[in-house]
Amino acid sequence: MSSVDRRKQIVEAATKSFSMFGYKATTMDQVARIANVGKGTIYTFFSNKEELFDEILHVVIGEMKRITELEVREDKAFFDNLYSGLDSVLEFRKEHELLIKLSQEVREFGTPQAREAMQRVEVAILDYLEQQVTRAANLGEIRKVDPKVTSLVMLKLYITLASDWNKLYEPLDKEQIKSYFKLFLADGLANG
Repeated sequence: MSSVDRRKQIVEAATKSFSMFGYKATTMDQVARIANVGKGTIYTFFSNKEELFDEILHVVIGEMKRITELEVREDKAFFDNLYSGLDSVLEFRKEHELLIKLSQEVREFGTPQAREAMQRVEVAILDYLEQQVTRAANLGEIRKVDPKVTSLVMLKLYITLASDWNKLYEPLDKEQIKSYFKLFLADGLANG
């Protein structure tokens, strides 16, 4: 087996371990067992658990970006792109086993590495939103605004409508979420 294949095998095994056990409970011994390699083999590619985890997180964020880019099209209006991009990112985040486990670990144990990983995911989403807001402002689709503030408000509003709301009330369907998103962000609440 080539070193590229062996490295890939280790990353896949580590992803499986982090997804099942979380950051804190994953050990290099577990990863070696799942990958069916000696622990020393892992250390030829990664100097420690943090470096291995960092590699996996980098791959997951890259996957998330690719999925979002598939949803965004130049011929669509800003808010349509924004809505479908956010929808795909949050769906990815909600279904990806590693991200689910890390969120759970943050809630239950407050593991710093898990919290930092989830922050990195959120920063990647915010960077993407910032680019979209800046692009739309430059094209005159929306007014010139602070892209950092606007991106954070957009993300938090979307999470509130798509996820937090469901903990208290009957879930909103995608069209309802889209209409509220449009009301608050595109139209604003002010009359005239």
